[in-house]
Amino acid sequence: MTSVLAPPPAGSGLKAVPGVGGVPYIGSTIAVMRNPIGTARKRYAEHGQVSWGWLLGQRTVTVHGPEGAEAVLVNRDKAFASGPAWSYYIGPFFNRGIMLLDFEEHLHHRRIMQQAFTRPRLRAYMDAMAPGIVKGVEAWRPGGGFTVYDHVKQLTLDLAADVFMGVELGDAERARVNGAFIDAVRAGTAYVRFPVPGLRWHRGLQARKVLEEFFYRHLPAKRRDGGDDLFAALCAAESDDGERFTDEDVVNHMIFALMAAHDTTTITLTSMAYHLAKFPEWQERLRDESLALGRAELDYADLDALTGMDMVMKESLRLIAPVPALPRKVVKDTSLLGFHIPAGTIVVVPMLSNHRMADWWPDPDAFDPGRFAPERREDKVHKYAWSPFGGGAHKCIGMYFAGMQVKSILHQVLLRYRWSVPGLYEMPLDTTSLPSPKDGLPVRLDRLEQSR
Repeated sequence: MTSVLAPPPAGSGLKAVPGVGGVPYIGSTIAVMRNPIGTARKRYAEHGQVSWGWLLGQRTVTVHGPEGAEAVLVNRDKAFASGPAWSYYIGPFFNRGIMLLDFEEHLHHRRIMQQAFTRPRLRAYMDAMAPGIVKGVEAWRPGGGFTVYDHVKQLTLDLAADVFMGVELGDAERARVNGAFIDAVRAGTAYVRFPVPGLRWHRGLQARKVLEEFFYRHLPAKRRDGGDDLFAALCAAESDDGERFTDEDVVNHMIFALMAAHDTTTITLTSMAYHLAKFPEWQERLRDESLALGRAELDYADLDALTGMDMVMKESLRLIAPVPALPRKVVKDTSLLGFHIPAGTIVVVPMLSNHRMADWWPDPDAFDPGRFAPERREDKVHKYAWSPFGGGAHKCIGMYFAGMQVKSILHQVLLRYRWSVPGLYEMPLDTTSLPSPKDGLPVRLDRLEQSR
């Protein structure tokens, strides 16, 4: 039965947000977790661009479409706060990460952090990554049942340890730190949101302690010795007016940055590998593109030349947005597309389903990298039709690093292997946390004779 979130102020001319509350606190949680795209399409058809329902224990307004995404993410009247919304999901595990700060404090931290993502720093990260990528990809064992997600996740975690931390880790400590990141991420969408031993929330809290201990232990040496890694960059970063991060700031930002970097990159590469297995003509096109460069390792200047890879990456990000939804908390009464949104409301921009809206994308479920070709550019229909990295003040600060890492890894894979899936295979997607294949994406991996 349709109900409204809250009546608008008399004489405001605003509409009340419609929706179906369902069972209090639970509402549409299970449906959204199991089938986010189908659930979003149903809600959009029934209620339009703005509707409400219960999600993970909160009254939540969902904003479908690029106009709503722009209004929320650009946030011109500063009514939508990122920190309080994200804190509900991941705050105990990723406390005061850059995405959990707002307004002047966020801009202050972002100005300092930007010094860790300058072009010279990106070049240094790329050079530092190259040996680890070659070593990791070369160690893959060809054959049937090769699980792409598991192998790529291990590779990106190892690269994060090498390139972001710049700390030599033994196998046991590397496994402990990597495991802590996995537990911290999974805790964010726990159904039971208090520390019951053995359950996700409790494991996430324990993981946070492991990560804090690790970074505080290595921080003095990193401040003293420096280096070309992100850890050193954050220790040395300084704004134009001389502001620097405290030790606590560095630890908080490192924990958040490593989570954001390896998880989103893993999801993007897995999605690309799946579509390149399903559409081998695109795999061959990208392989030819990499071979045409004539070098075993990418140079920073090569990144823009990989135009086919860029189109496949963008289309894969459209079909499977690594961050499926962007929540905000309304800090003062405001309006959104003509609807009254009261203070205290949680608003969600669902990127995973927004990228598949038929109103904005022709044949939205089809894999078609040509959408992003210069002569088509279907993403230009609206500035926020394609926005996997968010937008506004909180647009992903590491988006260029992410693209650089994805291309560097895929280049090495293309030069060494060909991979395939059975003709009728469809990747089963687990959307209870960040989207990932339930089966790990098993492929037939074959080594190329001309691999180099």
